[in-house]
Formats: sequence, structure tokens, C-alpha cells
Amino acid sequence: MMDFTTWDIFRNLLFAARWTIGLTFIAFVGSGILGFVVLVLGISKNRWMRQAASAYITFVEGTPLLLQLFVVFFGLPLVGIRAEPMTVACFSLSLYGGAFLADIWRGGVRAVPAGQWDAAASLGLHRLLQLVLVVLPQAFRVTSAPTVGFLVQLLKNTAFASVIGFDEILKAANAMANATFEPFTIYGFVMTIYFTLCFPMTRYVSYLESKTMTH
Repeated sequence: MMDFTTWDIFRNLLFAARWTIGLTFIAFVGSGILGFVVLVLGISKNRWMRQAASAYITFVEGTPLLLQLFVVFFGLPLVGIRAEPMTVACFSLSLYGGAFLADIWRGGVRAVPAGQWDAAASLGLHRLLQLVLVVLPQAFRVTSAPTVGFLVQLLKNTAFASVIGFDEILKAANAMANATFEPFTIYGFVMTIYFTLCFPMTRYVSYLESKTMTH
């Protein structure tokens, strides 16, 4: 058993929280890029592209994130790729998030009246430019709240990365709980840190939802 003061425990958890925040940021950016690509495929006029996008979304949303982490972590070495836990976590969470963001944004795009596509086409814009310049800005008003809501879920889901050895806040908490035999204090601090990170975003989601309802 090791002796840690309460401040030592809290300070170490705050240090580990930086990795949690960093992983969330990288994964959200990766999710956004992949989600946009899948969105473009999902609204393509090519039937095979639409089916591929739909199959990807259905598969990812229909399987547990923890299992996806395991498959990537243990699958990459089988094809000769040795990746660090952080790389695996970023890649897996981006694959996971890309499917959900694509699904959210696809719903927003479908909510935009078809006449907006026709108006953009009458200006001679390519279909991708129609999406980016005309349709997405309107869809964003509908999808902004669920997008931020997904960011909250993504932040909490980074805790799964501890099972593959990534040194985020939960893994640090597990190590300190084993060393100090003070699990109640340590996990209580972890819950407090997660709540402090998530609560402002959940309040912002509520604000966006109320703003959307007034329009």
C-alpha cells in the first residue's frame, strides 16, 4: 500500500484527464472527417455508394464500442501493424464516431427541402458544392444539438480505452485504487472530473435544442 495525500490523488487524476481530453479532441476531429465522407457517399446518386455507407453505419451502430476496440487492437498485429494504444484508441473511436455523426448529419440533410437542392443546381453548382454551400448550413441548425450531444458521449466513451492500456483518467484511477486501497475517494474524484467536463456541454445542448424549437 502506498501513501498518497488527497491532493496527490486529485493532481494525478487531473494530469491523466489531459489525455482523456486530448483523445476526445482527436477522435472527434477524426469522426467529423470520416462522418462527412460517409455522408457524401450516403447521399450519392450511386446506389452502391449509398449501400456501402448504410452498411458501415448499421454495422458500427450495431456492435459494442468495446468489442470494436478489441478487434482493432488485436487485429492490427495480425496484418503486420504494431500500433500504440493511443493510436488504436484514436482510430477505433474515429471509426465509431464517424458512423454516428454521418447518421446524425444525414438526418439533417434529409430535413432540408428538396427545393434547396434544385435551387443550388440552378446556379450550376456541383453536387458536392450544393451540399457544402447550400444544404449543410441549413442542416446544421437541426443537427448542431445532437452533434454536441454525441461529443459528450464520445468523451465518456474514452474510458473504454483503458482496457487496451491507454493512460487516460480511468486507467490512472484503477492504478491508484490498487496502490492506495481508496477506491471510493478515487472514483468519486473521477466522476467529479467527468461531470465537470460534460455538464457545460449538456447545458449547451439544451440551449441549442431550445433555440432550434423557436425557429
